[in-house]
Amino acid sequence: MLNKTYPYYLANEAVAANTDLEVTDKFSGEVATRVAMADAAAIDKAIGFAVEAMPAMRAFAPFKRQAVLEHCVKRFRERYDELALALCIEAGKPINDSKGEVTRLIDTFKVAAEEAVRIDGEIVNLQISPRANGYHGYVKRVPIGPCSFISPFNFPLNLTAHKVAPAIAAGVPFVLKPASRTPVGALIMGEILAETDLPKGAFSILPAHRDGADLFTTDERFKLLSFTGSPAVGWELKKKAGKKKVILELGGNAAAIVDGDQGGKLDYVVDRLAFGAFYQSGQSCIGVQRILVHASIYDALREKLIAKTRSLVMGDPKDEKTFVGPMISESESKRLAGWMESAVQAGATIVAGGKVDGAMFEATLLEGVKRDTDLYRKEAFGPVAILERFDDFGVALTTVNDSDFGLQAGVFTDSLAHAHRAWDELEVGGVVINDVPSFRVDNMPYGGVKDSGLGREGVRYAIEDMTELRLMVMRETW
Repeated sequence: MLNKTYPYYLANEAVAANTDLEVTDKFSGEVATRVAMADAAAIDKAIGFAVEAMPAMRAFAPFKRQAVLEHCVKRFRERYDELALALCIEAGKPINDSKGEVTRLIDTFKVAAEEAVRIDGEIVNLQISPRANGYHGYVKRVPIGPCSFISPFNFPLNLTAHKVAPAIAAGVPFVLKPASRTPVGALIMGEILAETDLPKGAFSILPAHRDGADLFTTDERFKLLSFTGSPAVGWELKKKAGKKKVILELGGNAAAIVDGDQGGKLDYVVDRLAFGAFYQSGQSCIGVQRILVHASIYDALREKLIAKTRSLVMGDPKDEKTFVGPMISESESKRLAGWMESAVQAGATIVAGGKVDGAMFEATLLEGVKRDTDLYRKEAFGPVAILERFDDFGVALTTVNDSDFGLQAGVFTDSLAHAHRAWDELEVGGVVINDVPSFRVDNMPYGGVKDSGLGREGVRYAIEDMTELRLMVMRETW
């Protein structure tokens, strides 16, 4: 079970300032624990400490950064079950998915530990003309400065790790605002970081209400803001961020294309589609929302996918048999139910699922959804997927691109030509061949285009954003 209370972390130290933030068990709705909430004064202090920590962090040797990250890996493994249960309770994530996320947390810190000691530079050949004869150029990467991180509720361990672990590897101090609905995992991370010899002020982890956390965005002492969350919030934060670099990992309404040559592989395809659409109640920005199936296999895939969707167990996320747990809140469930009802009124048909009870939303499959409805155009962020058929692969690509979002897409095909065409033409950050867009490995570049965001995560790519290039030119003789 969770502790009765959790402190926040200010300049590496636990501070039991209050117990103002109630964190609920998302299945029962009961208060599971209480967490210290930071006010504007605490956030201001944390930024000041981060600025003061910058020289020490810059001097904190790569092998020392690696040792910190390796300590975290060791402690995460030791506290594996505790982290998984905390995630299951505070996020309502089924226990099997929770364990998987703890595994990814460990993977992300392992990759960061490896990258910490190979942040290299390069030699630049300046002798492109006689006037540069005798000059030599050298480039190295240096920490960008104090960073502001805002993480989301849906992957409160791993998406936090994708900010924290690269920051430690890069040698930048940071102040993190975890999602107020799911802060516990980040605070356990803070407890483990506090066991290390990171310089004072290297990190602060401060739960705070959105309306009281403007300093995370506006304070010019931060040199980078990394935000993961909804597009509406992310783009608004960018407007307020001033001169700092901004990295946005936002939403999507990801599509999967099933080519006509997949008739002999439907069981595999259906299993992956059901996973991609409905794991952790569909609350993933790369969850499968639109499924485009070639007309020649549409009916056969439809039948199997309906059966698979109906077979998914919905219930208590602590039960290992549960595949679909609660959405993060009843209000989010009501919002999605409203979109579904509007789609049905506009002519769509629910072919599987559709039942809603509080925060519990049954895995649901629809077809005939009009392309101008909210359910089709916006990010569902819940256990709902849309089936549609196509006759021409090129038209399917155009349909996928007819979206304000562009995070990842999946394409099931045996055609190398179709795979490369999808990679060339799909307006997304990543194309996954023969799997769902929900696939992610934690060292790959991850991010989107259009309304899906700016920049890329994945440890090495995040380190590049958290460092700046510094050139030295040396004249050989004078």
